[in-house]
Amino acid sequence: MVLPTVTDKTDTPAADRPSGTDRVREHARRLGLDVEVVERPEAGSLQEAARLLDLEPGDIAKSLVVKRHDGDFLFALIPGDRQISWPKLRTLVGVNKLSMPHQDVALAATGYERGTITPLGSSTAWPVYLDESFAGRRIAMGAGAHGHSAYVDADALAAALGATVADISEPLPDR
Repeated sequence: MVLPTVTDKTDTPAADRPSGTDRVREHARRLGLDVEVVERPEAGSLQEAARLLDLEPGDIAKSLVVKRHDGDFLFALIPGDRQISWPKLRTLVGVNKLSMPHQDVALAATGYERGTITPLGSSTAWPVYLDESFAGRRIAMGAGAHGHSAYVDADALAAALGATVADISEPLPDR
């Protein structure tokens, strides 16, 4: 399922462009998706963000931009307390090579800075892969701007975005 592209005209002065949180809300509204965007103090880490939101780190979705070997991108949404399982994701996508692009490339691909990335309101509607551990849960994720988070029902998010729901994560290594 290909979703309509959300445009963020670069020839429009920054003051006249919708904010990241406005883009998130508008895209969610068009999808009929209930999203609650909340303001919070900026967090220096995932653990701090979880504490500020009164959540466990696993209830926060890391929205990661992943570059395919052909130059296209995809979103991988995984629990904050886990990491991408590259073998699982490569198998699911059907490719031999995937990588994490530089933050400038991710910004150009989505219109969002690292730490604010979300598929909602992205400048391009890339395919979404959602870790199956989110099933049946309400999660928090990036909301398009620093100091904001978006709460959403993971099942409704997956349905609205036509996401592929699968096991794409693994535990973080012991430190």
